[in-house]
Amino acid sequence: MPKAESLSLQQARRLALAAQGFAARPPRTVKSAHVSQMIERLGVLQIDSVNALVRSHYLPLYSRLGDYSQSLLEQAAWGPQRSRKLFEYWGHEASLLPLSLYPLLRWRMRRAASGEGIYAQLARFGREQQDVIQRVLQAVREQGALGAGSLSTREERAGPWWDWSAEKHALEWLFAAGEVTVAGRRGFERLYDLPERVLPAALLSQPELDEAEAQRQLLLRAACALGVATEKDLRDYFRLGPADSRARLAELLEAGALLPVQVQGWRQPAYCPGTPKTLRRIATSALLSPFDSLVWERERTERLFDFRYRLEIYTPQHKRVYGYYVLPFLHHERLAARVDLRAERAHSRLAVHAVHEEEKGLDEEGMHALAGQLRSLADWLGLAQIQLNCKRSSGARLKPLLA
Repeated sequence: MPKAESLSLQQARRLALAAQGFAARPPRTVKSAHVSQMIERLGVLQIDSVNALVRSHYLPLYSRLGDYSQSLLEQAAWGPQRSRKLFEYWGHEASLLPLSLYPLLRWRMRRAASGEGIYAQLARFGREQQDVIQRVLQAVREQGALGAGSLSTREERAGPWWDWSAEKHALEWLFAAGEVTVAGRRGFERLYDLPERVLPAALLSQPELDEAEAQRQLLLRAACALGVATEKDLRDYFRLGPADSRARLAELLEAGALLPVQVQGWRQPAYCPGTPKTLRRIATSALLSPFDSLVWERERTERLFDFRYRLEIYTPQHKRVYGYYVLPFLHHERLAARVDLRAERAHSRLAVHAVHEEEKGLDEEGMHALAGQLRSLADWLGLAQIQLNCKRSSGARLKPLLA
């Protein structure tokens, strides 16, 4: 194994930002190819149910590409079989993933079918309730594109297995095992169908990869998406187990597919997918989803940006430090501020409840950039106005820039 190259923290930040798609200039007009290419680069978009601003899977593309039609993502994720570019599965939590990753996750589906890698209650349901599971699978086979709500309203729902909890468990088990996939959504409810009616036939006919090879490829995809990362960072990206991750990492290092580096201030060794490049300053500004892959691993975010970030959605209001739905503000290679935002759709306005600058603060240019990002975000969301509700000094500086 070659000697570890030393990287400054600034170099590591630039590698991470470039790998995550922040170095390139956004296209003037965003087309479906731009959306597909960015998701292929990132490898995963995390899905979350919170809709305080916009569903979280839409935001990472906006942060990198700028104003784009959400229908482009919806078409790629839930459009007709021939135009589908994404699938839903457990990648990093519930996720939208490029089709190229489907063969790399079939081992996870096999494990789930045997009760591994899924939560204990679902594994037990799979062992004890196969008759329920097979009846639900038959209903999907006959009806197609069904959600738990559809099953629970069927006339022949007699018997204890037809209660919502049982059918929901059955669908979740079938989904984890890869026997059904998500055909679309009704509101936020998943609609399940057979994979052969949803995904391209050429994809499903690909031979299954050896489990170890699939895991190696997932680690490589994570390394390319992160730019520079510790073993834990790599493992977390697609939620691999520690034992699997460490074994596959050793194999990749032995093969020279990953190279060791030492990052200034990091206690653990890090790895790059090839010799680290010298990158120029990345002068970009963006508001980030709490579930953005640049910041979702909170320990890494703190190591990389000296930015301690915790989601306070489930924190009682009187204990919140920064707010309910706080977006980090990326500006010129720093996470420079935190902005608590809400889309008040009934009033067609973007509500800015708080702006918290980091210790270094935002200079005049940075505050102008934040104001520009807020105006652009409101336009993208179709909100006619911005209402500034914060009384801190940051809000006072921002107010005239939004007038």
